[in-house]
Amino acid sequence: MEPVQSEEAGLAPEAGEAPDGQVLGKMIRDARKEKGLTLEEAAKAAAIGRSTLSKIENNQTRPSFEIIRRLMQTLELETPQLFVQSAQSSISGRRDYTLSGRGEHQETKTYDHELLCTELTSKRMLPYISTIKARDVTEYDSWVRHRGEEFMYVISGDLVLYTEHYRPLSMTAGDSVYYDSGMGHGCVSTSAEDAKVLWVSLEI
Repeated sequence: MEPVQSEEAGLAPEAGEAPDGQVLGKMIRDARKEKGLTLEEAAKAAAIGRSTLSKIENNQTRPSFEIIRRLMQTLELETPQLFVQSAQSSISGRRDYTLSGRGEHQETKTYDHELLCTELTSKRMLPYISTIKARDVTEYDSWVRHRGEEFMYVISGDLVLYTEHYRPLSMTAGDSVYYDSGMGHGCVSTSAEDAKVLWVSLEI
């Protein structure tokens, strides 16, 4: 079967493509319905065609990172987990790199994510640097949760990590934590400057 191309005129797909289409489509459809948006409303807000959004939700097209970023912002998805690629690959000896400050940015009202090494496909881990913009846990509409496990290292600043089953954890530069990302979680900066962290998400 020939690969289905994006319908977005003037948007050449970037080097990496979307993760598993069925998983991606379900996550976007569920988020859209949770916000009470129709296909037309969500597509218009993300500046894409209605038919394109319908095909993404039904795994009939493979969108670029740019389109996924628009949908994540529109639907207020708090995690870049959508960018984790399928781990199945027969290729070994792969390599990817990101120059300082040159990662793929994806911003929400609580985080500013810089995705690292985005050109490498068929990967299980997703590394990214995040600036924690949230200052109070009430800024989250709901818990952040996604499939897999997660490692977080505090690069600078102070923060509190809120999790569904544990007491709030105060952290500062140099501290680290590992947790199941399916457990509801969210971070809040408590220092004068927004805290910055390195996250590594592992899809399992």
